[in-house]
Amino acid sequence: MSAESEENRLPFEPSKKRKKASKASKQTQQSSVQSKKESVEKPQGRMYTKEEMAIPKVVSQRMIRRVAFFSGVPSALGILTLVSGYLLISVAKVELPPLLILLVNMGLFGLGVIGITYGVLSASWDEDRVGGLLGFSELGVNFGRMVEAWRETRQKNV
Repeated sequence: MSAESEENRLPFEPSKKRKKASKASKQTQQSSVQSKKESVEKPQGRMYTKEEMAIPKVVSQRMIRRVAFFSGVPSALGILTLVSGYLLISVAKVELPPLLILLVNMGLFGLGVIGITYGVLSASWDEDRVGGLLGFSELGVNFGRMVEAWRETRQKNV
């Protein structure tokens, strides 16, 4: 990992990933984990506690609000599409193809699913910075961090 990426780390982001262990070493690890609190070693030799590794409450609340908005609005519109389609067909006697209602409904629910990911990635992961309204700049930074972590994991596994 480069020095530049070390500086860009978040307080709750661990500096090293654990390697996969064999079954025998897993049993010895489980006994040692039970005897002491789980922690990850910092580069300076200090240990991270669970509280330090957890996503801060401010950041998680920010993520939840964004997910609720970016996923909730399309999902609510999807439900509204079903109800309005039913009322248009049964009460107003409008000829609507059921396939049209299905495709619009699937599109809106699909946007709701994508909104979950967008809500998490568009939230600022920095405790002190709220970020923009739509989160375009945060999306780029957070997506870059995610891709970098994937590449590091892939290189370690090869």
